[in-house]
Amino acid sequence: MNDDTPDSPLLQEARLWQDDNWTAQVIKNEDDDGWAVAMFKAGESEPALVGPWTMGRDKKNPKPLDGSAFITLVKTASEFVRRSEQQLHAQLNQSVTVNGQDSRVTVLLRIVPDDDNPYAVLSAQNEGGDALAEVKVDAGFKLNRQTAHAWVDVDFAYT
Repeated sequence: MNDDTPDSPLLQEARLWQDDNWTAQVIKNEDDDGWAVAMFKAGESEPALVGPWTMGRDKKNPKPLDGSAFITLVKTASEFVRRSEQQLHAQLNQSVTVNGQDSRVTVLLRIVPDDDNPYAVLSAQNEGGDALAEVKVDAGFKLNRQTAHAWVDVDFAYT
């Protein structure tokens, strides 16, 4: 046995299939008489994705998982997670570029979604990417062209 072999083999059963990063589990669909497959990312207790699963030939039991189905499920779940992360990043990070007195200024808003004390960081950069200002603001701050321009016009004073 070589050193790369795991101590406990990963499962590859009719209703449960694993690799190092993902677990696919066929479950009874609570909404109807069918079946669903839940995709869990390693270390996560909640599924990253749940979708319908095909019935077997007997029309009562689920079709067994296999290698090619698992590969397709991993690709689908990975893409879903990637898109969700991109959407969350876009919601938490915004930017607007406006004309300042001497040059264009990019105003950025980074929301920090803390459960107890959410807040945001409003910052400004010149065209070269150098920091001009940074201030902590309320997490509900609305960044748009008007609020960015107003902040730049008062030389980054925030009250």
